[in-house]
Amino acid sequence: MVVRPGPLVTVQADGDQLEQALINLIRNAADAVVETDGGVVVGWTCERGWLELFVEDDGLGIANTANLFVPFFTTKPGGSGIGLVLSRQIVEAHGGTLTLENRADARGCVGRLRLPVTR
Repeated sequence: MVVRPGPLVTVQADGDQLEQALINLIRNAADAVVETDGGVVVGWTCERGWLELFVEDDGLGIANTANLFVPFFTTKPGGSGIGLVLSRQIVEAHGGTLTLENRADARGCVGRLRLPVTR
């Protein structure tokens, strides 16, 4: 995994909850690159009062994006289907958004977690 640090920034948030959301995104990305022997990049930017954390992977991408945030839907053997749903709920409870989509620039997908910056 590669970390691309961004600017120093402060957000008002529950650290344990955000940690769980990030663990879910990074774990999904790590699982996605097992078949492709690809990599995972994590980083952040800050623009117009928003912090955007991103998790990019070089996996196969998402075949069907329609069910990503459906509770208990999973494509993983032994998966529970609650990781992304829980992550989205955590982020939205902090006034942010969570999206996951196929990358436009390469194989794989990118998760974007956006949170308002504390002033």
